[in-house]
Amino acid sequence: MKYYSTNKQAPSAGLEEVVIKSLAGDKGLYMPERIPVLEKSVIRSLKDKSFQEIAGIVAQAFFGGDIEPDALTAIVNDTLTFETPVVHVNDNLYSLELFHGPTLAFKDVGARFMARLLGCFIKKRGVDKVVNVLVATSGDTGSAVANGFLGIPDIRVFVLYPKGKVSPIQECQFTTLGQNITALEIDGTFDDCQALVKAAFVDKELNQRMQLTSANSINVARFLPQSFYYFNAYAQLDRIGKADECVVCVPSGNFGNLTAGLFAHRMGLPVKHFIAANNRNDVFCDYLNTGIYTPRPSIATIANAMDVGNPSNFARILDMFRDDYQAISQLISGYRYTDEEIASTIREVYYAHHYLLDPHGACGYQALAKSHLKPNETGLFLETAHPAKFKETVEKIINKDIEIPAKLQAFMKGEKHSIALGKDFEGFKEFMIQGFDNSKIQ
Repeated sequence: MKYYSTNKQAPSAGLEEVVIKSLAGDKGLYMPERIPVLEKSVIRSLKDKSFQEIAGIVAQAFFGGDIEPDALTAIVNDTLTFETPVVHVNDNLYSLELFHGPTLAFKDVGARFMARLLGCFIKKRGVDKVVNVLVATSGDTGSAVANGFLGIPDIRVFVLYPKGKVSPIQECQFTTLGQNITALEIDGTFDDCQALVKAAFVDKELNQRMQLTSANSINVARFLPQSFYYFNAYAQLDRIGKADECVVCVPSGNFGNLTAGLFAHRMGLPVKHFIAANNRNDVFCDYLNTGIYTPRPSIATIANAMDVGNPSNFARILDMFRDDYQAISQLISGYRYTDEEIASTIREVYYAHHYLLDPHGACGYQALAKSHLKPNETGLFLETAHPAKFKETVEKIINKDIEIPAKLQAFMKGEKHSIALGKDFEGFKEFMIQGFDNSKIQ
């Protein structure tokens, strides 16, 4: 499989180069030259398969031409050591709980898959210097990537996060690990962190001195595996006769998850409609209403992982639909919610239905509830992180203590280690060049 840049000004590249480089030379995002389509019989058979088997089928369709079958199977099985249950919440609304991985967030699958795929390519290449993974995070990406790459030989991870704008538990998950993980506390917003990462990839001097790649959803190996979730959700709903006329609602920040769902749809997954649920960072909602995309600075909210004012993966959505606004707006609708509305939803659902939402899942639930599903439609919203990751916020909303899972308690016992930096690129570049020996780790 060859991949091209969304900006169409860089040469196409193979999977190995795409994963290692992450961003094309013209600053565009890589896209596969074709999206494979699964036979209808294969999709109908998914209900009889495990999550690992389902993911193996999807991974083979995308990556099978570039990776040996046994190696690909090993990567998939090592990535998926957990299941993603579908939970009945209310009437015809179901939650796909994506928070059963190591860091209790949906990004665990993409991060772990990429870490193992990149490790495979590095071993194959026999690189003579360390590969530096840069990742900007508004919350859950940093913890998933840090834990997915922890201890992998010849890879060093730098997590850039906005000072004071991630939850304390999220921060613990990437600032207490040590080893090959370095946390960079940026005095700015998530958009500033993301801008530093993007600037690093196109800086010639920095790239001559260091081998750089990204583990944000701009990397093909990070966002494509998230399509596994959608196929697995369909299989689970099919087992209980609820897969027909399915409407999927995705809490959306940088739009990697929704883009993965759109890829699954193009591969033949029969999703009737998608909903993008936003917080006050609602540039995509505005686009759906007006046809005009106007990025703007992000706004801090209680659904902090969605605090993105210029989502990178919007470029991929435009590319998939060839800039056809009508086609995009027919398949995807959008809703936006304030902090007050998010809090109200968490409270109401908890006391009425005994189901505890996190702030991001609350956006998804409310968007589905307000979308006026038809009687024959099944609504599925993605619950992307465990509510305990936002303990103080959620407890204040429901006025009750919530239990912290053992996985999170383990992170909280560690000591925070982070390096404070400004949001200017020159200061970041100087830190990267002067602060680290880039020879291969022995």
